[in-house]
Amino acid sequence: MGCTKEHTFEDYFHSEMEENKKEYDEEVNYSYTLVHQEQNVAHENDAIAIFTENNLQGEQIFIAYFEKEKGNWNWKQTRGAEWDTPVQWSSMHEVPYIYSGAIRDDSIVEVYAGEESAKIIDVEGEERFWYAISNVKNVEVKVIKDDGTQEVIEEIDEQMLEDWEK
Repeated sequence: MGCTKEHTFEDYFHSEMEENKKEYDEEVNYSYTLVHQEQNVAHENDAIAIFTENNLQGEQIFIAYFEKEKGNWNWKQTRGAEWDTPVQWSSMHEVPYIYSGAIRDDSIVEVYAGEESAKIIDVEGEERFWYAISNVKNVEVKVIKDDGTQEVIEEIDEQMLEDWEK
């Protein structure tokens, strides 16, 4: 009898991403990098992965949520972000609600989604990404800056959107 090696979360993630890669033409120069992964985040046998992807839209960053069911990993939900857009954050639409966003302001030292303190991940250079896991839908997101000021941030930066559209 041969023993079967359990498929690790990281193995599952990379095999799914390699399958995804097949969907792109060579000239797209598709690539991805796993930036951060964590298991048992909302409950046992779940995981998140934060990864960058170079695709048709350029470089984007994503957070994906996974659950292990009957011994197999399943990709449940994904949210993406870009570094220079008016979208300041987004949230997943099913429990657990995962709020996340790219950070462009280096004076931001903390982020809260409702009562949940976000984890801030250094991605590359000045680029950072935050996420918070909550059981509450539609919470207020606020940032705390290095000078102690607090600011509620809307999902869309209306001023940046106006400037962006011009």
